[in-house]
Amino acid sequence: MKSEIYTIGHSNHEIDFFIDLLRQYNITGIGDVRSRPYSRYVPQYSQEKLKSALAAAGIAYVFLGKELGGRSENLSCYDQGRIQYERLANEPAFLEGIDRLIQGSSRYRIALMCAEKDPIECHRSLLVARKLFQSGIPVNHILANGSLETHEALESRLLALCKLPEGDLFRSREECIAEAYLIQGRRVAYRDEKMSKSDERSARP
Repeated sequence: MKSEIYTIGHSNHEIDFFIDLLRQYNITGIGDVRSRPYSRYVPQYSQEKLKSALAAAGIAYVFLGKELGGRSENLSCYDQGRIQYERLANEPAFLEGIDRLIQGSSRYRIALMCAEKDPIECHRSLLVARKLFQSGIPVNHILANGSLETHEALESRLLALCKLPEGDLFRSREECIAEAYLIQGRRVAYRDEKMSKSDERSARP
């Protein structure tokens, strides 16, 4: 059986509470998938401070934002200024990051970390965990209250959020889920405002 991988959002948790959540599930390694590993509002999660606090707790840290972040320097991954997860998921760097995670999970009990409190609002689930889950890797999301949500349960919640059925006479559950990912991605994916305005000006007659 393949090693399971977890995800977690640091939200505005105090660092001690955050580490307690990790210990609750015996996490031994954090993969930081933020594109920019700094925070003005919760400075305890800026990269160096976080790395130091995790080290004191005996938890390894690796920055994976270049490979698995929700932004890209490749302009072809954008449409009207908004990142397109399905394009980003096929980037060579992204696929290399997924391979690193899978290899690392044989040595560490890994949690992917981003900022958003709810995984359904974050690329860590809509992009990274989705790819892992499709590859046969069990994924569990550590929620802010300490409870656990399987990725399959998150997909059911995603269908409900997007007002889509768990499959019907004309479409399978997988087809409905694919549409739900697309809808939610349009809602929450990173948008480059400068690029968006440039595209708007280019589209004017």
